[in-house]
Amino acid sequence: MQFDQLILVVALCAVVAILFWGVVTMSRGGTYNVKNSNRIMRFRIVFQALALLIIMGLMWFRQNAN
Repeated sequence: MQFDQLILVVALCAVVAILFWGVVTMSRGGTYNVKNSNRIMRFRIVFQALALLIIMGLMWFRQNAN
């Protein structure tokens, strides 16, 4: 596995992990959900944006490497 593929997999796994964390938190409910649901959603949005920037950067890099 190349280094750029490893970075991509790590970024996507981080997004999936945060999404899973949010789903589990919402399904349990309670005070933890009320207290932290917005923060978890913000984490997810930030990590999705970072993953998208990484994907676009890798596409640009591969296109210009030739």
